[in-house]
Amino acid sequence: MMTKNALLKTAILTIAMSWIPVSLAAPITTTALGHNSPTEYINAPYMPYANPDAPTGGTLSLDARGTFNSANKWMTTGVAMIGTDYLYDTLMTGSLNEAFTMYPQLANKVTYDPEDTSWIIYHVNPKARFWDGSPVTSSDVKATFDALLTKGPMYIRSYLGDIRDVQIINKQQVKFVFASSDNKEILLTVGQFPIFAKSSIDKDFEKITLTPLMGSGPYKIGRIDAGRAVSYVRDPNYWGRDLMVNRGRYNFDMIKFVYYQSDEIAFEGFKSGQYRFRPENKASNWATGYNFPAVEAGMIKKETISSENPVPMQALVMNMRQPIFQDIRVRQALSAAYDFEWMNKTLFHGQYERLQSFFHGSELAATGTPSSEEMKVLSPLLSKLEPIQRQAVLAKWQMPTSDGSGFNREGLLAARQLLLNAGFYYEDMKLYQPSGQPAKIEILMTGETMGRVLLPYIRHLKRLGFDATLRQVDGPQYYERTRRFDYDMIVDVFAQSLSPGAEQAGFWGSEAADQVGNSNTAGIKNAVIDTVIKKLGNAHNRDEIVLYTHVLDRLLRAGHYIVPLYGKSGTNVAYWDQYRHTKKLPTNAVGIDYWWTDKAAEARVNNYLKQ
Repeated sequence: MMTKNALLKTAILTIAMSWIPVSLAAPITTTALGHNSPTEYINAPYMPYANPDAPTGGTLSLDARGTFNSANKWMTTGVAMIGTDYLYDTLMTGSLNEAFTMYPQLANKVTYDPEDTSWIIYHVNPKARFWDGSPVTSSDVKATFDALLTKGPMYIRSYLGDIRDVQIINKQQVKFVFASSDNKEILLTVGQFPIFAKSSIDKDFEKITLTPLMGSGPYKIGRIDAGRAVSYVRDPNYWGRDLMVNRGRYNFDMIKFVYYQSDEIAFEGFKSGQYRFRPENKASNWATGYNFPAVEAGMIKKETISSENPVPMQALVMNMRQPIFQDIRVRQALSAAYDFEWMNKTLFHGQYERLQSFFHGSELAATGTPSSEEMKVLSPLLSKLEPIQRQAVLAKWQMPTSDGSGFNREGLLAARQLLLNAGFYYEDMKLYQPSGQPAKIEILMTGETMGRVLLPYIRHLKRLGFDATLRQVDGPQYYERTRRFDYDMIVDVFAQSLSPGAEQAGFWGSEAADQVGNSNTAGIKNAVIDTVIKKLGNAHNRDEIVLYTHVLDRLLRAGHYIVPLYGKSGTNVAYWDQYRHTKKLPTNAVGIDYWWTDKAAEARVNNYLKQ
């Protein structure tokens, strides 16, 4: 029997415990996920940029570069055909209007604990089916991730490195267990990957073949013209056509990609109607090239589609694995030698912006000097930076600016002094490294598009005394050399989302620098950058994502690892006047999957092309 005092203590304890919000620690089940972002459309009947009454039919045709010999882009060998994402559903799919949210696709709900994010359970929709009619199960999900984590490209293994185990609970439920609860975005990340049938993984995952792994997506492989064209045909029995995210989506009966070896030839193909939708990335074409008969006949539309996403960072990458680029002053000199103002005026008709940030044109771009919040992050790390990088991190950033005359005299004089300060020297009108080796740089490229941009830059490097050359190789050789980091400089493009996180380790992390096939093409190894990437991956809210991205942006710029080239907020597209879209397009993408064909307009275009 309890004493009076014991009863009193029990009562007090009971009252105290009743104030503890135990529901906060209880797992929840939901149909949508957001990483530091609200799930605005969780109850919507369809996405706001979709037309649920869009007609189906017609062909969407686009261009591609190079060649291909494989249908599987998820292995380490072969050159995959473009467009294979149309073959596969993912567990959940993202919104094109939100930073990082996921809505049901193969999985119709998820279960997780907000207080313990070291695991998540995806519930596979019992209606989900592969093309052959067999059900998609948790066994297929586990087999897919087991293959990606052991046989997939290194950058994918790195991206998914926090997965400790994938466990089958039952036929419809699969549990992902993570190494810790720190990386909260990994809960959504695993939902972004395609799911293959286990039977085809076991048999064909590492086989170079034009037969794809068994999928459950809205399209199947159609006709393949080896190395020249590939078509995807809409599956009339697609199981997921009535899902909220798919209403008004995947309206084309066929999606075709036509391959060309150069952009010049591809543009001629567009003019003649060989393909009919073209993102126009060439400023001179956009300014003066659309004056051919089909345009004058009103058969072609031009449109600039805005986006709130960061402008992709297109840049000349210096391979830090090469001794010549180790000194930051050399990297500064190579940036000073690039004359954006002359190129923009002469080659680009003034249409481009100089990229001042790795997240240019978005709220993620660092501006001015560091804020007080940024300084709280930076202060403990500054002593670990080399003096030049430390100084640049704290200063207002501005890329070198020329007078646009084409001589870039001030830039080259500054570059020359930086090289001399770094111990380079001249002898017999040639430039030598401190080691006595000639200052030799080869820029590797494939295709012909970048040649006219790089040749003026090479002329400036030669004026500085560099033995600078431009080497053009075919697609397969370029792919293999870049995969093995066998180059001095290349042009690379770093596309970013509005919710950067753990994937940044693949771009800039020290471990990725030594992993063949990973995305750290610059070979950056910087402990401070590693620290900030980890903080970014573990961000608890949107404000922290913005904060740590600002700091990362400052560190990357201050390291002078690349020579930023040019970019443009928004996307220029040209298309034959048979395609239609909703009045309100997505805020973060062109959203081509939600466009459709106007059949009467398509008939007019076809009749015109027959003339």
